[in-house]
Amino acid sequence: MSGQKKAYRMSKEEKEYLEQYNITRFDRPSIATDVAVFSIMGKKCVSNPVRDAENFRKLPERKLKILLVKRAGYPYRDQWALPGGFCRSNEDVYETARRELYEETHVKDAYINLCGIYGDVGRDPRGWIISHTFMALLDGEKCDLRAGSDAWEARWFDVELEKKEIARSVKESNALVENEYVLRLVNTDEGATNLGSSGLDGSGEGSSGEGSSGEGSSGEGSSGEGSSDWEAVSLSAVIRERRECVDYHETTKYEIVENRGIAFDHAKIMTCALLMLRRLAETDGAIVFDLMPETFTLTQLQKAFETILDQKLTAANFRRKIAPYVVETEQMIEGAGHRPAKLFRRNLEAFFRCGF
Repeated sequence: MSGQKKAYRMSKEEKEYLEQYNITRFDRPSIATDVAVFSIMGKKCVSNPVRDAENFRKLPERKLKILLVKRAGYPYRDQWALPGGFCRSNEDVYETARRELYEETHVKDAYINLCGIYGDVGRDPRGWIISHTFMALLDGEKCDLRAGSDAWEARWFDVELEKKEIARSVKESNALVENEYVLRLVNTDEGATNLGSSGLDGSGEGSSGEGSSGEGSSGEGSSGEGSSDWEAVSLSAVIRERRECVDYHETTKYEIVENRGIAFDHAKIMTCALLMLRRLAETDGAIVFDLMPETFTLTQLQKAFETILDQKLTAANFRRKIAPYVVETEQMIEGAGHRPAKLFRRNLEAFFRCGF
C-alpha cells in the first residue's frame, strides 16, 4: 500500500552489537513506585449515642485524606510512608503502581496517574533508588485497608497544607519567589485503619519479599510485633518551595526543612501531589469526580471542590458551572434529621465531548 511504513528490521550488525552489549557498563538504579492515595471521607468512628444525638441534624463532615503505612522494617522503622514498592522485571511502572494500590486497598478501578519522578542523591539510605510517584483518587468508603506483611499498619490521615510566602523578588526577566508549606497529617479516627482487620495478618498478595520491598513498604517483613492497640497519630513537615525565573525560564525546587515522623522524602512528595491535585481541580475539575461515589448530591460535590481547593464557593455559581457535567437520577437520599436531596451522576458524554 502506498505510503505504508515498513516494519523495522534489525541488521546483522545490529544483532551482533546487542549480543555483545554489556548492560552493566553503566551504573543502574533501582526503580520504585510510590502512590499518593487521596480520598474524601467522613469519620468511621464507633457509634456513640450521646454524640450521635448531638449530630442528628448535622451533615457529616467530610475531609480530604491520604493513605499512609507504618513501616515494619529498616530504614525508617515505625515511621509513616506512602504505599509503594519496587518494580518487577515483567511490569512497567504503571502496573507496579496499580499492584501496590490493590495490595493496600483492594481497589482495582481507581484513577491513577503519574505525578512526579524523584531521584535526588541520598533520598534513600539503601542506595540509588528512583521513585515514580503516582496520584490515586478513590472512594475510600469502599476500600478494604490491608497493610500486608511488610508494614505494621495502614491508616487514612486528614491532610492539611498551609502556605506562607517568605521571599519575593521580580526584576525584568528574572524573578525569585520562596514559599514555605506546613504539611499536617492527623489520624484521630479509630475506624480509619486496618487494625483488627484481616489486612494485618500479612495476607496482602505479593506484599512480602519479591518486588514489594520499596519505599512505602519495607523489605524486612513484619515480625508480628505491631500492636493492635489504636492511638491517635499526628505527623508534620515544613517544605520550602523555591521558584526561580531566569531569562523567562522557570524552575521549581522543593526542600524538606523540618520533618516529624514521615519516612524518606515522602513529605515533599505528598506536598507536590496535593499541589498538583489542587491545580487540576481548579483548571480541570473533572478529576474531582474521581473522588466521588457513583451517585452524589450537588452539595456533596461542591463540598468536595471546597475541600480540595481550601476555599468556599458560591452555591449558585457552582451549580450553574457544573450543570452540563451532571445528570439527575430518579434517586433521593434521605437521612434522619435531613431534608431529602436529589442524587446525580456524572455526565460522561459531556466530559468527552467538550472537556470540563
